[in-house]
Amino acid sequence: MSAAQGSRPVTITIIGVLAFIAGAIDMVSGVILFFLLAVPEVVDGFGGTGQLITAAIASIVVGLITAVLAGGLLRGSQPARLIVTVLQVISIIGSLFLAVAYLGIPVGEWIGLAVSALVVILLWTPKASAFFTR
Repeated sequence: MSAAQGSRPVTITIIGVLAFIAGAIDMVSGVILFFLLAVPEVVDGFGGTGQLITAAIASIVVGLITAVLAGGLLRGSQPARLIVTVLQVISIIGSLFLAVAYLGIPVGEWIGLAVSALVVILLWTPKASAFFTR
């Protein structure tokens, strides 16, 4: 372990773990969307099968990339920080859409939205910024 890794703030470790969790939530949401293809009300809420499949694939891809880049965040990678920020903003927008499109109570989407928002906020605190610009 290098000195730089040893001096990683606890906040960065929390960010890495939360980014991985946010990615996992996005991937699970995407898989659930595929199972909802058989529910006509959900398909109609998305405007058709094509849009539902697109949303499912996009959610899985965003989640996978975020989960993979969580390791880069732990190493202090500035590109990983920027990419994860953009992906989490996309995830927030997607979660808002899915929360409205679902006909039930979209608790999972609100949790995903909260985790994604927390990741973005923590990534841009002064302590995190100092770690990523070292």
